[in-house]
Amino acid sequence: MEPTELGTGEDAGDGRTGEAGFRPEGDPGTGVVAAFGRQLKLLRAAAGMERAELGGRLGYSASSIASYEQGRRIPPPRFIERVDEVLGAGGVLTALKEEVARAQYPAFFRDAAKLEAVAVELHIYAALAVPGLLQTEEYARAVFGMRRPLLDEDTIEQRVSARLARQEIFSRKTLPTLSFVIEEAVLTRPIGGRRVMREQLEQILLHGQRRNVVIQVMPHDREEHSGLAGPFTLIETHEGRRIAYVEVQRHSRLYTEREAVRDIEAQYGILRAQALTPRESMAFIEKRLGEG
Repeated sequence: MEPTELGTGEDAGDGRTGEAGFRPEGDPGTGVVAAFGRQLKLLRAAAGMERAELGGRLGYSASSIASYEQGRRIPPPRFIERVDEVLGAGGVLTALKEEVARAQYPAFFRDAAKLEAVAVELHIYAALAVPGLLQTEEYARAVFGMRRPLLDEDTIEQRVSARLARQEIFSRKTLPTLSFVIEEAVLTRPIGGRRVMREQLEQILLHGQRRNVVIQVMPHDREEHSGLAGPFTLIETHEGRRIAYVEVQRHSRLYTEREAVRDIEAQYGILRAQALTPRESMAFIEKRLGEG
């Protein structure tokens, strides 16, 4: 069975036109986001409100209301709930809430994000940057600010908000089992500057103290390494489905066929054996903090 291909690349996922000029459904300015904006504008006009008046009632500026109506920014779920109530929309706007929420992620990540939100187990191998679930706000902003082609400021802020929203997984009532194997290079590369990286290391240490989280570091000096094919995420659902998510350059895929997933599971098991133990890993990060 072929893997499920989620998207056509970073350009598309970041709200820009892809190689063939295609913008994915749901990106700002298109699809469900634009449909929501048109509905919002019609309902506001029907209620006889100017943008400034509606924004004042909701705690938003008139320019923010304009951005939502024009499909240039993706409204947060709380805004959708409140504006539906204020405009007496009777659920017309809240009916779009789930689809609008999906649009906050790059197109190539949306299906994976949906699975991640309900996973009972997540196992992540990170070779390039700190995993999104562990990132601080400033580290995430630095990562998105370095993207090429450059992202506009609205897109950066939307991506940062979406990344931080994923971290609600740590406060779920039923805690998932989470494990991470992170390359030493990721922890020594000061993305965003040394202060940002120091705060990032502190946050990793805090997450490493959670009962349901295991963090391991893969040191430079290992002569054997089973993860040279690149980073990946293993996902297990409530139904017992096991899925592998792999992302590289302009492509991302969900592997659902058992043989393909089993191969990646085997890689991860060996990676964990080759890496520092969780206790050694926490000591390594503490040492890095001391050196900073």
